[in-house]
Amino acid sequence: MELGRLEYLQALVTEFQVTDSTEAKEQVLANLANFAYDPSNYEYLRQLQVLDLFLDMLTEDNESLVEFAMGGLCNLCLDKTNKEYILEANGVEPIINCLSSSNEETVVSAVTTLMFLTTPRSRAQTTALPVVECMLRFSLSANTRLSNLASIFLQDYCSPPQVEEARNLSKHTAVGIPLPKD
Repeated sequence: MELGRLEYLQALVTEFQVTDSTEAKEQVLANLANFAYDPSNYEYLRQLQVLDLFLDMLTEDNESLVEFAMGGLCNLCLDKTNKEYILEANGVEPIINCLSSSNEETVVSAVTTLMFLTTPRSRAQTTALPVVECMLRFSLSANTRLSNLASIFLQDYCSPPQVEEARNLSKHTAVGIPLPKD
């Protein structure tokens, strides 16, 4: 790589911002999400405001952009500084909204990200009743990845009274977040 790491990442962000091609945007966002996996890139990605870019993309209509943005956030949020940034930027709500995606990868990344974002301070939001209800539904999914992940979420991040309340509420309602397509 002739360019330095920061310059290369800056070129990707610039390409994302200036291109009109949906396919190019998807490819660049996928690349940024992959770079988000490497802790040596965290500072550069923060400097280039890629966390904001990922958060902004969560509300797009293009499922691929949402998938790559959610994957990027999932990769970034293990870092304490990134986690705090996402929480302070009100990122939990759009992540929760991704639980209703029909894209399996988006949903799996959203569940995982909620786990990583759960702190004593954020727990009330990451394990809110609608989220727990959703996890109960996911835990019954035929999709093994999703059911296992949801079961871990319920067991490790929710209190037994929260799970019981969600179970009782679910008995009385037919409305719920749909399961993602396989």
